[in-house]
Amino acid sequence: MEQPHALAEAEAGAGAGAGAGVEAIGDAYIIRPLELADLSKGFCDLLAQLSPSPPLSEEAFRARFVELAALGADHLILVAEDAATGRLAAAGAVLVERKFIRRCGLVGHLEDVVVDAAARGRGLGERLVHRLVEHARGRGCYKVILNCTTELKGFYAKCGFVEKNVQMGLYF
Repeated sequence: MEQPHALAEAEAGAGAGAGAGVEAIGDAYIIRPLELADLSKGFCDLLAQLSPSPPLSEEAFRARFVELAALGADHLILVAEDAATGRLAAAGAVLVERKFIRRCGLVGHLEDVVVDAAARGRGLGERLVHRLVEHARGRGCYKVILNCTTELKGFYAKCGFVEKNVQMGLYF
């Protein structure tokens, strides 16, 4: 049975922890951890711009949110909220993998970074990636890695990433 305080912490932000605070970008956007209320602020619509993603029921969203929040600072999802409309304009996540190599080192995995088509070109993606990378650094990760399309290599290079190795996938 879930403890009441665990749900309260989860409602405060999935994966909230070190480096997961709220940051205002001028008066236009606020970068903060994902909240339960973000389902109604367009979170699934935003993710659908990244990859086909059918809408989630409130129950399914809440269940996954609580599950991810239980991982604490090892799974942080940040969103950028448009202060004027309350809609989400960007989102991204960093997952911390616990390794045996590198003296039980930690690796950050950047995932699901997306900026709404109408909000691109305003620096939101760079700010979001920077916050996620800093969170991973704060957790003690020795590197942060990601997979992206060829078209996004320039964007991630601007964020400090360098091309390394080859990505492969096996989908089910």
